[in-house]
Amino acid sequence: MTTTPATPKAKKPSSPRVAKKAAPTPPPMFSFKAGTGAVAEVTAGGPVPTKGCDVAVVAVYKEGELTAAAKRADVDTEGLVANACKTDKNLGNAGSCRVVFNTAKAGAPVYVLVGLDEADKLNTKTLRKATSAACEALKGLKPAKVFFAVNQEVPKKSSDKEIAALCARTITESFYSFSACKKQDEDAAAPPAFELACTKSTQEAVEKGAAIGQAIGNGMQLTKDLGNLPGNICTPNYLAETAKALAKQYKLGVDVLDHKKMEALGMFSLLSVGKASSEPPKLIVLKYNGAKDPKEAPVVLVGKGITFDTGGISLKPGAGMDEMKYDMCGAASVLGTMKAAAEMKLALNLIVVVPTAENMPAGNASKPGDVVVSMSGQTIEILNTDAEGRLILCDALTYVERFNPAAVVDVATLTGACIVALGHVNSGLFSPDDELANELFKAGQNALDTAWRMPLDEEYHEQLKSNFADMANIGGPPAGSVTAACFLQKYTKAYSWAHLDIAGTAWHSGKAKGASGRPVPLLAEFVMKRAKS
Repeated sequence: MTTTPATPKAKKPSSPRVAKKAAPTPPPMFSFKAGTGAVAEVTAGGPVPTKGCDVAVVAVYKEGELTAAAKRADVDTEGLVANACKTDKNLGNAGSCRVVFNTAKAGAPVYVLVGLDEADKLNTKTLRKATSAACEALKGLKPAKVFFAVNQEVPKKSSDKEIAALCARTITESFYSFSACKKQDEDAAAPPAFELACTKSTQEAVEKGAAIGQAIGNGMQLTKDLGNLPGNICTPNYLAETAKALAKQYKLGVDVLDHKKMEALGMFSLLSVGKASSEPPKLIVLKYNGAKDPKEAPVVLVGKGITFDTGGISLKPGAGMDEMKYDMCGAASVLGTMKAAAEMKLALNLIVVVPTAENMPAGNASKPGDVVVSMSGQTIEILNTDAEGRLILCDALTYVERFNPAAVVDVATLTGACIVALGHVNSGLFSPDDELANELFKAGQNALDTAWRMPLDEEYHEQLKSNFADMANIGGPPAGSVTAACFLQKYTKAYSWAHLDIAGTAWHSGKAKGASGRPVPLLAEFVMKRAKS
């Protein structure tokens, strides 16, 4: 039985000039606080607090129905708000937006009106849409300080804390821009400081919610930055250095396994993927110990880190191949989730594991028909070198057994077949564990980062049979995302496991091309629920 030979020591690759300058851009220094004093008077019938605020964001409903904050804004503008609703029949629809310049008073703030549709049908999706629309208007206005009252509209089954978290996260998301590889704009405006409206009774909840939302937003920004960086910068080593930087910032445990250590562990499936690249593969391990009991079983997140995927010998078509820099978005998302969890100081033990490599064609690349031995001892016939993500994940999934995990969730841009099945709305969710699957499903629903459960019937495993190894790495065109998950399942018998296929949700194409930051909100919600207060 063949194994993957040791990769010759690669020469240090030369880097273009931009690589010396680029690094994950630090998140904008957002400032969120809960408004007190005069702010509380908004719901009590007092004036909208505008002292020191350049812009006030208030909500309106369909048919010109004004919220309490909008009514006070109408008084402040001497009827301009009501008149805007009267003249613009679309204002009030979900996500509609209009800027009202207050000409009634000198030095008064600008008002941004956003629509929330019908009051009795208000939900978190509508609130998120309205918040995003408001942020687009704010970008043009470039205020220094914003009074934000939209979070006062709380749907049924939601709390002030949850809505404040959603608004703060959405604001952080909306102001994201990627600039690491661009000439720095010295005139770029700093993001505004936000004051989220509250009453005295809701102040603490709003403050806590804003902190949670900002932490998740910051985790998403790291995920987006890593995803958007080009493959000549964001290499396996770059991901390792990013993990080390996180470890230093948040006092985490960190370990980076190189080729020699992985070879000693028998990770020949992982090593087979990266052996044709001048960028050596890595296995990155980050540990956060937030539980009161240091021996408490950890939650483990495993993220696929193919920093560029040419397909190897099974070469991909050239058109659109630039987007294969996003094939490490699973790795980026678990690193982003770790950042969010550490910022929130969650009371649980969390481990992030990132197998990372670059999949390139070369004279020593894996060939269709090659057989390799995984860390588990199971052998794999590589029928398609473009099905490489599962080859690095399977060794990582075997490796994490040593942590005796409470649950393991792997995250990967694994299959184009998942896009065919679910499009770009839901991530694919696979698990033989109903309880874990339901946890992740509900976390996605609550976070507005949805996933849909897919099957793992035993019959699908038949497609992975090989005449020459314990299994093949592909099962043919039918149910491609399912058979990929079935392949991973063969390495997860020792613990509760779920798999998220984010091929359709990790990034946007076309005019809005860029990493989405998903599924950080889902994963953050999942670990928050697992944390013990």
